Amino acid sequence: MDQVDVILLTKNSAHKLSNCLTSIYNNVPVKNLIVIDGFSTDRTLKILDGFNKAHGNVALFQVDGSRAKARTEGIRHVTTEWFLFVDSDVVLCKDWYKKAQADLTNGVAAVWGLNVDVIPNVTDKRVLLLQGILARECFKLRGGTHDTLILTKAVAGIRIPEHLHTYEDAHVIRHIKNQGYKVCVASEASCLHYKPPTSWNVKTGFSQAIVEFKCGLVYSHLYGYMLFYPAFLLNWIFQVPLNWFRNNSRPKPQINQSTIDIAVVSQPDSGKIAPFSEEKPSKIKIES
Repeated sequence: MDQVDVILLTKNSAHKLSNCLTSIYNNVPVKNLIVIDGFSTDRTLKILDGFNKAHGNVALFQVDGSRAKARTEGIRHVTTEWFLFVDSDVVLCKDWYKKAQADLTNGVAAVWGLNVDVIPNVTDKRVLLLQGILARECFKLRGGTHDTLILTKAVAGIRIPEHLHTYEDAHVIRHIKNQGYKVCVASEASCLHYKPPTSWNVKTGFSQAIVEFKCGLVYSHLYGYMLFYPAFLLNWIFQVPLNWFRNNSRPKPQINQSTIDIAVVSQPDSGKIAPFSEEKPSKIKIES
């Protein structure tokens, strides 16, 4: 099984990062984990350091800017024929890479693993099935990069417009199609998407909605998807009070976050990409 580079964007991503990284290393043959970090101030860098000690292939670059700028920077460091975008708040399914390869038919340059948003307080399988159906339809309208296997040459030289803090994934998928390639939703590969706790409040939610509409309508002209978007917004509005009630009606467990339980193996030899350093990495300047 050929190894692939994995690009991971982080910024204060500690809430689900350990689970995300574990699922990546358990289900993808990782050559280099290319992390583009937005100068995190929480435990993100400490968690990454722990995984580098365990696997020896984490390359960290810090970039100040939008997700578009971060994805462009990540692609610049890819060394493998295929690479994988994974969001820092998703957990990949078992055998993700093996399942995704089954969809690599002639002309396909991107395989998107079905993304299912995990909604607080909702465990009904019928709701999860509905979430999956909605996600599949949304990908057809705008694309996505939550967990996407991409042919490197299909995005060679891409420069995603820096103002696209959202819908940068749509730009990537559109670029691949414009090169004459096909993109598809995986038949079996999937991931669970755990939005950070800060997403489940009114102020953050409506701020994100404004950005969605601005980038979706003004910049990306994805009119079909934006007609579909209110369904997600209404679903989110319904969940906010339920999530607030849950968080304020139960005692919060005390969790010791002082250590990370990760097995330490031998340190790696230096390779083409510089490994993670305990020193604060310098800011990366993207050349124009």
